[in-house]
Amino acid sequence: DAARNLVEYCNFPGGTYWSDLRIKNGYRDPHGVKLWNLGNEMDGPWQIGHKTAEEYGRAACETAKVMKWVDPSIELVACGSSNSGMNTCYEWEATVLDHTYDFVDYVSMHQYYGNEKNDTPSFLANTMDMDRFINHIVSVCDYIQAKKRSKKVLNISFDEWNVWYHAFADNAKAEKWREKPAYNEDQYNFEDALLVGGMMITLLKHADRVKVACMAQLVNVIAPIMTENGGRIWKQTIYYPYLHASLYGRGTALNVLVDAPKYDCKEYTDVPALESIAVESGDGAYVTIFAMNRGEDDLEVTCCLRDYPGCRVEEFITMAGYDLKQYNTADQPDRVIPQSSSAYEMEGDCLTVMFSSYSWNVVRVRVGK
Repeated sequence: DAARNLVEYCNFPGGTYWSDLRIKNGYRDPHGVKLWNLGNEMDGPWQIGHKTAEEYGRAACETAKVMKWVDPSIELVACGSSNSGMNTCYEWEATVLDHTYDFVDYVSMHQYYGNEKNDTPSFLANTMDMDRFINHIVSVCDYIQAKKRSKKVLNISFDEWNVWYHAFADNAKAEKWREKPAYNEDQYNFEDALLVGGMMITLLKHADRVKVACMAQLVNVIAPIMTENGGRIWKQTIYYPYLHASLYGRGTALNVLVDAPKYDCKEYTDVPALESIAVESGDGAYVTIFAMNRGEDDLEVTCCLRDYPGCRVEEFITMAGYDLKQYNTADQPDRVIPQSSSAYEMEGDCLTVMFSSYSWNVVRVRVGK
């Protein structure tokens, strides 16, 4: 009932108790909130209101019904597993979607990665786990679709993802009941930016089913932007891959066939040194290549662009050459930033570009007419 009332308050034009209360509070026009999450990480025993999958699925189903009765145009996200390491992962989604499939539009995914063991090859290979996690959740969604003989395809809202581990030690030392403590303020280094770029690429690779994706925290708390109280603001290393994907990752994600050297590490085998995706802009004027070289060797990469005659490189942006543990601060905000590069050649429809070892790369190709 509380959820139904909230939708009425936010979205109903007027003439009801809750919509009139919104108007009385100074907002005549509806807020028009279109996307709603039905709870957050309800599989987690650390949560107040933690439920089993059966308990949550029933509650979410009935809640979804009344919310859509108030506003049929809204979209709803069923709560998925808190991360891929949960013992109930996949079984949770199957049970929840068995109850909610007909009434929701997405199931949520969350995943954070850390490098507590200081194992760079394994840390940068975590996109393989992310890729596998997405494929498994898609499989669960499709299983429930088949079970219900439904024509509806359920998509994914990957609404929490990032690197998260730097501030764990500081959190343990936090004084209880201190006012406005600095909490989970990870100081991100160049290595973290590389993985965030790789995670962005992974999300774009799955754009056919991952229709919503966002960082849950943007300022100070495990965030790309840092501030001081009443003072300075600066960009963390992870800000830049996020910026590039936001600016240039709009349009149509293209299937890219990548042939690259592979390596084995402690956590993964057959890890491709190159993680890459290309996106054609909505107006067809650009193709943007995003690439993360997680290997310790430079890669000379040949890109075939025969479907885009007359194209030319307009810009090559790269983050490379930094110490993996280097980071930005308020005093040195530009210590780790992207740079323009001319390390490429274009002959006809063949682009040859040099991706330095441990690098994040964005190649903007202008399509000729």
